[in-house]
Amino acid sequence: MCGRYATTTDPGRLAVELDAIDETDAGTDARTGGFTNYNVAPTTQVLTVVERHEHGNKDDDPRLRIRRMRWGLIPTWTKTAEPGVPVKGKPLFNARADKAATTASFRDAVKYRRCLVPMDGWYEWVVEPDALAGAKGKVAKHPFYMSAADGSRLYMAGLWSVWRDRAQQASEPLLSCTILTTDAVGDLTRIHDRMPLPMPREHWDAWLDPDHPAPATLLETPGIDAVAGIVARPVPDLVNSVRNNGPELLARVSGAAADTEQAGQISLL
Repeated sequence: MCGRYATTTDPGRLAVELDAIDETDAGTDARTGGFTNYNVAPTTQVLTVVERHEHGNKDDDPRLRIRRMRWGLIPTWTKTAEPGVPVKGKPLFNARADKAATTASFRDAVKYRRCLVPMDGWYEWVVEPDALAGAKGKVAKHPFYMSAADGSRLYMAGLWSVWRDRAQQASEPLLSCTILTTDAVGDLTRIHDRMPLPMPREHWDAWLDPDHPAPATLLETPGIDAVAGIVARPVPDLVNSVRNNGPELLARVSGAAADTEQAGQISLL
């Protein structure tokens, strides 16, 4: 599961790096989708990378595009609660990679609307018996942060959707996305049994292709090499609240819980 992450990605700089078109609205506040957010949570506007043709011209070559989307996919068939507003449903911020192609909410997106979600790293919570609580069954939750050891940006596989209020022809489309998850591999298994699905650059062309389904192999659990450069470190409990949002959330903490070699299961949010 991936329900919280950090990003310092500037959409304009990202567009230059990837030779992409920046379709974001510059100058947005971090809480609503700005390029620096140390505590990204579901329903936040996040940056994504898609590959699409120019609108109305499918004969041209598709281009990479940087777009903002609501984190929490809204299926195209979602009903309207009020003009321009979809009915509130389950927070589909994650999708299991092994089941997405056969799940009603995601199967259409798996075919033709796949994306990348850039991030600096993601958080998970290790749950252990609370030695200080005294009462049997009490647990303590310790946040960990997973990121590339060399500080490079991570790109996770995602799916996206376009929702429209069909009763209002002139209404703006609502773009939303979800992050695919897979079985954890390598050392990350001691943190959690699931992890976001990394998408290496050599597979981007096939993954983002707007005209053809992606090879099924790209949805499979990756090998250990895919996470070889990712390290986990314990971070402050400050990340537990989305009201906290600053670089101090990434500071390493020490202690018995942080240094344990045996991690229990994690509960997010």
